[in-house]
Amino acid sequence: MDTFSTPAGGGEGPSEPTRLALTFRQLLYRYWFFGWLFRDVNRASLLERAAAWRHNQHQARWLPTYLKRWAVVTLLCFGIAALIEHGVGAPVLSAVFYVQAALGFTVNVVASVMLLGLKMLPAPF
Repeated sequence: MDTFSTPAGGGEGPSEPTRLALTFRQLLYRYWFFGWLFRDVNRASLLERAAAWRHNQHQARWLPTYLKRWAVVTLLCFGIAALIEHGVGAPVLSAVFYVQAALGFTVNVVASVMLLGLKMLPAPF
């Protein structure tokens, strides 16, 4: 999908391309998941893989933002689960939030490993 378009009506409007609006579903996906930021370094020629690696290193600057988002969600889910388990006495309901906290922790581990790898490791070729 192309995220740029030229203004309708020929010469009207700005001369540079304008961004198309993303759907709410796409915005939600991009807010929580960071896979769309990166390119595959295992495809194409050596030159294209090197360019993809440099692109991924540059895009790694956004990973701390995703880490913060997921850390907040993880801590909130863990706190809600503890309140439900000890305050209300509903261990089955609290398990729903504990599972969400565990998933959030896993996303944070993956993002941390990616960040460290992209910042500290040399190019793989």
